[in-house]
Amino acid sequence: MRPDELRRIAEGLGREPTIVELHAFDAQWSEHCSYKSSRHLLKQLPTTGPDVVLGPGEDAGILHLGEHNGVRYGVVIAHESHNHPSQVVPFEGAATGVGGIVRDVLCMGAEVIGLADCLRFGRVEDPNSHQRYVAQQVVDGIAAYGNAIGVPNIAGDVYFDEGFNDNCLVNVIALGLVKESEIIHSRAPENSAGWDIVLVGKATDASGFGGASFSSLTLEEANQEANKSAVQVPDPFLKNVIMRASYRVFEYLREKKITAGFKDLGAGGIMGCTAELCAAGGYGAIIDLDDVNVAVENLPPEVIAVGETQERLCWILPGDATLDVLRIYNEEFSLPEIARGARAVVIGAVQSDKRYVMRHGSEIVMDVPIDFLTGAISEERPSACHGEPVEPSPSSAQRARDEGLRQLLSGLNACSREPLFKQYDAVVRGTTVIARGRADAGVIAPVPGAPFGVALSVGRSVSEAVRKVVAVGARPIGLTDCLNFGNPNNEEHYAQLVRAVSDLANDAKKFELPFVSGNVSLYNESSSGTAIPSSPIIGCVGVVDDLRNIVTLGFKHPESDLYFIATPGLAVVCEAMAKRLVLSASALGSDGLLNAAARMAFAADNDFGAEFGGAQAFVDQFDGWLIEVADPEAFAHLAATRIPSEAWRRVGTTTVADLEGEVDISVGESAHDLDELRAAWSKPLTEIYA
Repeated sequence: MRPDELRRIAEGLGREPTIVELHAFDAQWSEHCSYKSSRHLLKQLPTTGPDVVLGPGEDAGILHLGEHNGVRYGVVIAHESHNHPSQVVPFEGAATGVGGIVRDVLCMGAEVIGLADCLRFGRVEDPNSHQRYVAQQVVDGIAAYGNAIGVPNIAGDVYFDEGFNDNCLVNVIALGLVKESEIIHSRAPENSAGWDIVLVGKATDASGFGGASFSSLTLEEANQEANKSAVQVPDPFLKNVIMRASYRVFEYLREKKITAGFKDLGAGGIMGCTAELCAAGGYGAIIDLDDVNVAVENLPPEVIAVGETQERLCWILPGDATLDVLRIYNEEFSLPEIARGARAVVIGAVQSDKRYVMRHGSEIVMDVPIDFLTGAISEERPSACHGEPVEPSPSSAQRARDEGLRQLLSGLNACSREPLFKQYDAVVRGTTVIARGRADAGVIAPVPGAPFGVALSVGRSVSEAVRKVVAVGARPIGLTDCLNFGNPNNEEHYAQLVRAVSDLANDAKKFELPFVSGNVSLYNESSSGTAIPSSPIIGCVGVVDDLRNIVTLGFKHPESDLYFIATPGLAVVCEAMAKRLVLSASALGSDGLLNAAARMAFAADNDFGAEFGGAQAFVDQFDGWLIEVADPEAFAHLAATRIPSEAWRRVGTTTVADLEGEVDISVGESAHDLDELRAAWSKPLTEIYA
């Protein structure tokens, strides 16, 4: 916390703050909790639209998924980074990233139905490097947590670049399903003065103390050991029980028609969660720290108040419901027997005056205006310039032309990700329609018997994420973002954030899509001042209106026509898929059209290749789709009547083995043996994720 912020707190309180208050403001006014450097920028992003059920502002956003048997369903989406913890303690840091994002979705009253991860690592070629250790442990941590709680991991990406040698990125997305009439909000309900504040979960300890401030620090190697104390300890098996117990509480509240508030405990611990819950409802709160279940005796009050112990949630409940909810967690689901000290317990009450008060022993250790604590800080920083456009990075289409397709496919940023994502359970719950790796987006069918499903993709731009969702036959309905940048005090780095938000806003408006949730992660730089490459990561949610129309990656038939469609032809691609004119599809990324063709051949159930007639220029096509068409005449008629001729064209044909049994990806006179390409593509990550 800066001296001017300390003066501002003292002036606001009219006195010097107590130790507990200092830690509370330090957490709540950190970038992680207050978004002080980015909140005003994020207002540029579109957040409304016909499919928005709940926009940004609570723990997760909600989009309308569909209606079945008279019930309207919403898909809940939240996005979070756990970059700093994952760099310092990779396994635990990444695992708790999954745990945190699951809680954000759960507390909206939703059933958690899917996960995705977006990873950026440094160069990992050296088997003894720390970068390789981080890349392996992060994946192990995500797998250990996600698999243990029984939620399928359906989408994601990973890239390697030396710009992430000192700071990895671990972004995680979670999806939930909720009936739109049964949403629970992250605020104290109307007329809730006097209601109980109930803490649920793991006993509070010192792990994660200072987590919010830690996320707003430049990582220094000399402080690595000290920083480890700011990383929480995950317990996915306890989380699994808490999730199921919370589903039972949802049932109870709905049966009794009881309104409640529910929120995840994040980096500000008990203080951050309870203050934000009550402030959002227009209330204050009084918290008795002596009533908090703790793991060790004699924890200082500031640790109990602000420490980010994992696996905890907080309810605002009317008094006549409290005992039943405590019974569900503590007796029906036996939390105290699952983990030592775990339980549900009343720790305070909602207050009609707008003050936030904490008691410890016989003392009042905190007494501040709640709105001053939770909403008083915002900073518009200077930026050096308007920032360079944020380009997808790294781009390797140029490499395909310079080095050849085989060399491209054997690169770490184009090779098969299967050795990594096979660590994850993609089909647990039995609702997965398209598993990770079978297409550019994952698809699940979360409502039994309903014709519709939900698709999820990630990308390095709005356009890329949208193209991936469309490639499986889905209709994009909304976006989520995680903005990973360097130190905002550096004018050049801040300018990159400014430019990125502006570009995202413009792109989202072009597609008429809203952002309904997101996250900002700053200070991703080393002590030498080297920041990560600018890394906005975008998630796109789509609705598959009829699951019979889904499209996967692999070629389906020999001698099918292959078409390139530019991104402005989105409506044509969607309509062609709805009419079942498309057999297979791939969104083109920065690796270009030939890379997409090779992946489509690898994903085919039979050995199909592709022939492109002398079109070397296609290598640089990355803004659109490559599709295999079932009825060329009907498709050509559709495209010709909808989009300009320069936005689409026939580019090739699928092929089968020749008389010698060889299958190729060929461009003009140049042929690439499919088996050799597959071998080069499959190998690189196998050595890392064996």
